[in-house]
Amino acid sequence: MRRPSELRKSQRFGERPGVELHYRYRQDWIQPAMTTAATGERVAYFNGEIMPESEVKVPFRDRGFKYGDAVFDMTRTFGHKIFKIETHISRFYNSLRYVDIDPGMSEEEMVARSGEVLEANLDLLGPDEDYWVGQRVSRGVDLVGGDMWETAGGPNVIIECAPLPLKPRARLYKDGMDVLVPSVRRVPPESLSPRAKSHNYLNLIMADMEAKSQDPEAWAILLDTRGFLTEGIGSNIFTIKDGVIYTPQEQYVLGGISRETAIEMAERIDVPVVTKDLDLFDAMTADEIFLTSTSLCICGVRSFQGRQIGDGVAAGPITKALMDAYVDFVDFDWIGQYLKRLED
Repeated sequence: MRRPSELRKSQRFGERPGVELHYRYRQDWIQPAMTTAATGERVAYFNGEIMPESEVKVPFRDRGFKYGDAVFDMTRTFGHKIFKIETHISRFYNSLRYVDIDPGMSEEEMVARSGEVLEANLDLLGPDEDYWVGQRVSRGVDLVGGDMWETAGGPNVIIECAPLPLKPRARLYKDGMDVLVPSVRRVPPESLSPRAKSHNYLNLIMADMEAKSQDPEAWAILLDTRGFLTEGIGSNIFTIKDGVIYTPQEQYVLGGISRETAIEMAERIDVPVVTKDLDLFDAMTADEIFLTSTSLCICGVRSFQGRQIGDGVAAGPITKALMDAYVDFVDFDWIGQYLKRLED
């Protein structure tokens, strides 16, 4: 299938300054056989075509599958409108540059294709449901009989949508999160920069498995090799002490877009934010702790290493103020969206 040559950029939804939401795109190039209405399943973009997810075939010699030699990014929708897509794609392309993979399309094209995939999948989304929208690019397929870095053809490019896990995570907004620190340490930036969102997640996965072996509901936050807090799978940590918000330095973590947005919300409610090295003492003596992630946005922590944080509630006063500011910023009650699942 040929890529569309023309895109029509419409007025942004919501017209809220600072919020990047999705554009409307031409859909006449998406053939009826490829639409979700015709197939009854979600579609994805794979190497220039939009097709049913079941038809996306990644070769078994793909370097992303064999070695984790790939990068990805993930945003979400709020009320079916994609959030900060340009910012996510900018981070995605920085990851691609870091690992020296050329995706074969510009950032603007990647934004456009992401919007088209979302539009093609919206008819399978309930009115109070939302998607993750993700982009993945591997270096390509190993050339059989070739040298270590030779590939056959170009990169493999995938854009996908997946429903957010609203019901499984709903209780976190009622009860709060439990955080454990595993023995597994974060790979140091001197070895591999955490600022690139690569497929090589085994370090984070092993840490999360250890935490969940102690408490299936726990979220892992790793220490670095120096003994300072870093991050978890797809999550950044913040502590609050005496009215000041603290978070680890970006050199040691992936700079989450939700992390960035939480810092913006702190500025809106006039709460200072300091980036610095944080150790276990800082977390155990914090007045409040919260995590940020693409799907959760901001979620309060009720316990850290088995110790109650603050009053042990789902969200302390500053965390709650940040969450409310976030809701106002995106003009969508994502907190209520989660809590409503407790009634299902």
